[in-house]
Order: sequence, then structure tokens, then C-alpha cells
Amino acid sequence: MTDHVEAHYEGSGNLAEMIALKLHAAGKDMDSLTSADLATIDEFHTRGRAATLELGACMELSPHARILDLGSGLGGPARTIVETWGCHVTGIDLTAAFCEAADAMSGWLGLSDHVHFMQGDATDLPFTDHEFDAVMTIHVAMNIAARDVLYAEARRVLKPGGIFVAYDVMQGDGGDILYPVPWARDSSISHVITPDAMHHALGNAGFHILSQTDSTVESQAWFDGMAEHMATSGPPVLTFQTFLGDDFRDMTLNMVRNLAERRARTVTFVCRAP
Repeated sequence: MTDHVEAHYEGSGNLAEMIALKLHAAGKDMDSLTSADLATIDEFHTRGRAATLELGACMELSPHARILDLGSGLGGPARTIVETWGCHVTGIDLTAAFCEAADAMSGWLGLSDHVHFMQGDATDLPFTDHEFDAVMTIHVAMNIAARDVLYAEARRVLKPGGIFVAYDVMQGDGGDILYPVPWARDSSISHVITPDAMHHALGNAGFHILSQTDSTVESQAWFDGMAEHMATSGPPVLTFQTFLGDDFRDMTLNMVRNLAERRARTVTFVCRAP
């Protein structure tokens, strides 16, 4: 199953090289890039950087904190945390091409001393117990069937009293999710659950749930805006199509409908380890 998940995201060719070529074509100077230049591709989740900043504000961060990002993708959330709070972030992702590109992009922004990415499985973490001050996961668990193991591992590597934040797409009450969507072309690698099931899973892992926030309305507006921009002006130079392929437009339109019909919801859980 993990092979199928990795194949969904991997695309073809050298991802960092493809991104660099698109930046050159857009007239960007690779020696003076900013995170804004990468904004349309490096935060691969609903509501982008704004959502990451919301999560960061919940994690009680300090410049000396060590953060783990489960399912770190192209590293945008990790870099946002570093730029805003000055701490160190380790990212782990199943897709090797993402990790390689994330390291390259961090180097372009001069952040390599503060972020590190490694290929691995979020349900079998290569870290010691109580190693991190905070753990985050953003739009990752929809591809993971073993939620109990995922959350148990997050709790294991988190220091006592540390914060775990999980921001995911959840199953709504408006019917089955329409595919393709950004995390799956069909239901075979999609493992969305309801907010109630998520609440239960986190509790079973030993977390104290501090808050549960539904951002579906804001997410619908974000996807509406993306779809409208693509229809009127075409896609920006860098989009998730770079690694998702030509059906990215269909994925976006389906997410607009899934959220509008409440087939899907976006929900954030903030938890504390005892």
C-alpha cells in the first residue's frame, strides 16, 4: 500500500530540477529567492501558509524547540515554522522525491541549518522516545489506514506535555468523496475518517484533546478562489500539477464540490501529551 501512495505523489523526473526550471522561466533569481516565490507549490494543503501559521501558533514554540513534521512533503510548512519561530524542524515523508526537493528548496532559501528532511514511514519512526517538543501532521493521515499506529508513534516521540497538531481532510455527512482528489485518484489509497472517529483515535493514543476546529467554510472559499483563478487567468507558474500531473484541475474541481456538498470537511485537532 505504501508503494501505491508514493507512486501517487512521485511524478516523473527530478522534482527539484523541474521546479528550478519553472522559476528560471518566470524570471526568478535563484540567488535571491523568498518563500513567497515558492508559495503556490511548497505548502501542499488546503489554505496554504495561513493554515500553517495557525498550527504554529498552537504549538507553544520557542527558538530552541525541536519540531517533527510527519508527512513533510516539499517542506513548505517546516520552512514557515522556521522563518516565523526560529526553531529546528525535522521532516519525514514517504516520498523520496519530496524529501530531495524539500532539501534543495530549503537550500535555495538559506534554511538548510534549521530544517532537515528524510524519507521514512510515519507509522514506524526512526526516532527515540520523547525526542521532540512538538509534532505536526498536515493533510497526511488521509493516506494512512493504520491511524492507531500513526498517533501512537506521534505520542511516543513527543516529550511529556508536548503539543501534537493534526490538520486533515475528514469525511463529511454529505455522501462519499468524489475522486480524483489531491491525495488519491480513487478510494484505494484514501482513508478519510469522520471527526468523531478522529477524536476517538487521538484519545485512544493517550492524547488530551485541547481543541477541535472546523475550517470547512474557509477551505471551500480557498478552493473556490483557486478554481476561479485557473478558469480566468490560467494556473500560476508553479502549481501542484508539477507533481500530480494533468488531472490536477479535476482534483481541484472535485474538492470544491466535496467541500460545498460537505462530503469532505477540514478539521484541526490540537492535543497535549500527558
